[in-house]
Amino acid sequence: MIAFASNSLLCRLALKQSGIDVATFTFVRIFSGAVVLWLIVKLRKGAWRDAGNWPSALALFVYAAAFSFAYVTLSAGTGALLLFGAVQATMILWGVRCGERLRVRQLAGLALALGGLVALLLPGLSAPPLGGSILMLGAGLAWGIYSLRGKAAGNPMTATAGNFLRALPFAAILSMALLPWARLDRAGIVYAVLSGAIGSGLGYVIWYTALPYLRAASAATVQLSVPVLAAAGGILLLREPLTLRFVFTSMAVLGGIALVVIHPPPTRSG
Repeated sequence: MIAFASNSLLCRLALKQSGIDVATFTFVRIFSGAVVLWLIVKLRKGAWRDAGNWPSALALFVYAAAFSFAYVTLSAGTGALLLFGAVQATMILWGVRCGERLRVRQLAGLALALGGLVALLLPGLSAPPLGGSILMLGAGLAWGIYSLRGKAAGNPMTATAGNFLRALPFAAILSMALLPWARLDRAGIVYAVLSGAIGSGLGYVIWYTALPYLRAASAATVQLSVPVLAAAGGILLLREPLTLRFVFTSMAVLGGIALVVIHPPPTRSG
């Protein structure tokens, strides 16, 4: 979860305090993650050529691209809240589709979470920009799909390496399409490499390793801490403001989803 939160901070830091453009940041992030993972697989003498798959790679690219473009206008904390609110909703609804049943308490929690997201996006002085919010919600949907597909991905290291390698052509096409607006920046490239190699590449391997042992709802639960970590990092490192609107809506979203995915312990009969 620290790796996921660091991605929000590194992306926001690159786009706020360096001159790198969004498409280049996305390409360098995916490229550096692919290189690091490929080297690790090669050192471990693993078979990577048939690892991963194109649907997961496409979901990974959509997440990374929408994530980067959204952070042009969103703060680290707000972006993470929207991202993982969408992730958790996607995974919870998929669990329901696969036969998981929601109790009254869980339905109330889902309504509270959705209400918190709506309240965050309502027009007002502290409401986040609509375009960036839609992009981040789309990124959350793509990441939720990527996570759900990872439950049956096989070897976590080779699967993640294969997905990153397959995502490279999509990132290259995006960069070429936006080449007239490309801007290189040394600091921005460093942030992108750190995000791709450590926050994304190695972080996703750890995530793929844990996923087979988690139910869809449980996988959503462990991500509840990311918006809080990202918001705290944004306030401490990027001097981003902490608004009461964000505090209350984040409590509603995260608390509501917690009601959905955290099951109370069974009561003991006397």
